[in-house]
Amino acid sequence: MSATRQTVDTLLSRIVAGAAPERIAELYADQVDWQVNWPSTEHLDVPWIRPRSTRADVADHHRTLAAATVPGQAEATVTGILVDGPDAVVFGQVAQTVRRTGKRFTARFALHLTVADGRIVRHHVYEDSLAIEAACRS
Repeated sequence: MSATRQTVDTLLSRIVAGAAPERIAELYADQVDWQVNWPSTEHLDVPWIRPRSTRADVADHHRTLAAATVPGQAEATVTGILVDGPDAVVFGQVAQTVRRTGKRFTARFALHLTVADGRIVRHHVYEDSLAIEAACRS
C-alpha cells in the first residue's frame, strides 16, 4: 500500500471513529493548504467553513464542526478513492443535522488530499456548501 493511501485510510478511520480533533490534526503538516470554503471565502452561517492554514486550525475545524452538529446523526459514505503518487481524491456523501436549526443537510463531496513526508499538506473539499449553508441558516 502506498504511503499516500495509508495516510488517507488513517485519516478516514479517525474521523469515522470520532477521534479527538488533535488526533485527527496530527496527520497534517504544520502548514496546510486548506480550502473548505467554495464558492466564497467564508459562510457566516456555517462556523466551520472558513480559511485555515495550520495543524491547530485543522483541530479547530473538527471541534467547531462537532459543536455545531448533533452528535450521533452524522452519516458518511465513501464511494471511491483514487491515488496518484502523493495525491488522493476521496469521493462520497455526507449528511448531518445542524444543532442550532435542527435542519439536516446532505452533500456529495470530493476531497483532494496531498501527502508529503507522511503528513497531509493539501486538503481541498469540493462540496455543496450552499446546501450546508441553507441548513445552518435560521
